[in-house]
Amino acid sequence: MNLSPLNVPQLLHQAGLRPDKRLGQNFLLDDAALYQVVESAQIDPQDIVLEIGPGLGSLTRLLALAASRVIAVELDGRLIPLLHQIVAPFPNVQILQGDILALNLAQLLPDPGYLVVANIPYYITSSVIRHLLETASPPRRFVLTVQSEVAGRICASPGDMSLLALSVQVYGLPQVTARIPAESFYPAPNVDSSVVRVDLYANPRIPALMLDSFFCLIKAGFSQKRKTLRNALAGGLGWTPSRAAQLLENAGIDPMRRAETLSIPEWEQLVLAYTP
Repeated sequence: MNLSPLNVPQLLHQAGLRPDKRLGQNFLLDDAALYQVVESAQIDPQDIVLEIGPGLGSLTRLLALAASRVIAVELDGRLIPLLHQIVAPFPNVQILQGDILALNLAQLLPDPGYLVVANIPYYITSSVIRHLLETASPPRRFVLTVQSEVAGRICASPGDMSLLALSVQVYGLPQVTARIPAESFYPAPNVDSSVVRVDLYANPRIPALMLDSFFCLIKAGFSQKRKTLRNALAGGLGWTPSRAAQLLENAGIDPMRRAETLSIPEWEQLVLAYTP
């Protein structure tokens, strides 16, 4: 099926609609960029794809051609009638109106192994990622269009690690698969975007029973910028600096290091040594 590009500004104007700034709406228009997003997902014909924020369906149509089924969740009720019209030729598309962060993904998609592909509003990036990673029925892969600066943080290496990087990398392997300039969107945002693909591991890199302690420690470790781990952990955990230093030494970690320098295996050693 040959698809003609959607004229999103015209379609919105004809419907008497404008992009809603409160919802962070920036519609991806560029055909080449849309195809890059789809190619990044490596969709098999039998795959089920969850799309978050389909807007008017520019990406939805391409996903429908590649997958066996597409579930598109759109928050903005104003767009739903138009979206139904645009995807009407694709019987394998199901449209749901709602907030993805309020949906129980394990009920919506009880069988893990589905894919998530989305051009999401920038302001909910971290919340969406956390929602996808912590569900009882996780996808096997997700592909998101995010701010380039955020993409860099997600894919960081020890020396530049952050809470976001650790929170993602403990569950899966991230990589930037494409860059999308701001002018590819309507309206154009103030920053360029990147496509980030995360392939989830069969099991988290930190054993599941230790994840609560892992997140407790990384939050404490990053709680005070530019502080040594000894001081950051002491402040974040409500401990004395000497107790925090002893914990680090027991894990074989120099107390004078900073949180952004630690690798996930080093955090695991810290978790193993940790007693609340």
